[in-house]
Amino acid sequence: MILVTGATGNVGAALIDALPDDVPVRAAVRDVQRARARLGDRLEYVRFDFADPATYAPAFTGVDSMFLVRPPAITDVANTIAQAVAAARSAAVRHIVFLSLQGVEQNRFVPHRKIEDVLRESGLTWTFLRAGFFMQNLNTTHLDEIRHRGELFIPAGRSKTSFIDVRDIGAAASVVLTTDGHANRAYTLTGAEALDYGEVAAILSAVLRRTIRYSNPSLPRFVWRHWREGEPLAFALVMAMLYTLTRFGMAANITPDLEQLIGRESIRFEQYARDYRDSFVA
Repeated sequence: MILVTGATGNVGAALIDALPDDVPVRAAVRDVQRARARLGDRLEYVRFDFADPATYAPAFTGVDSMFLVRPPAITDVANTIAQAVAAARSAAVRHIVFLSLQGVEQNRFVPHRKIEDVLRESGLTWTFLRAGFFMQNLNTTHLDEIRHRGELFIPAGRSKTSFIDVRDIGAAASVVLTTDGHANRAYTLTGAEALDYGEVAAILSAVLRRTIRYSNPSLPRFVWRHWREGEPLAFALVMAMLYTLTRFGMAANITPDLEQLIGRESIRFEQYARDYRDSFVA
């Protein structure tokens, strides 16, 4: 039995699509009815909330391996995810695959690093998938600004990013969860090309047949706009921190790990833009 947290998110859903049909999967979600409507009836569902320890035992009982995704709102790792990891160990979960962050080994301040530390000290077998920036962040987090303003409002300077498609992350996670040889290993997952956001805007402009401009705001202006538009301040600050890493060039590295895991070429950004073109239409 594989437990998938964040099952209705971009990566969780991609993982569920990638897992073999004969692998039993339990989706840990906050709203079972909505998850079932999105993901279908072939899965087992359980209500789960990192902030509610009463949901831990029903989720972890009978589970062999777990795919762990940090909810964006969680910054207090010690009182949420660390407690869940301890409960998973008590329930005899053997292996946790954690969706981490590219470059996290060089940054002690992001929540992902704290979670990696918790897993290293847990006594469980772990695997870290340190993923680069998701292409799908553009059709989720940044959708409104692209769709309605024709703008990429991202404070990344002119630095490049080795974007990765979540469908490739799902495929890699499926391999790690269903095959041997990945115990206590960290993989840095990137796409095969590094682009700056000016190049991203140019590709989107060509595919969408309208101008998308890259505005490159300052970090304070970026945080202020997201806070003004209703994002929690903590979330806006975490986003700003991640884009600061980009400005320092820490998101530009390209590694072979993804293609070695999935046994094929990774999805290119232009293909992503074509696949998701309808998402950007107002």
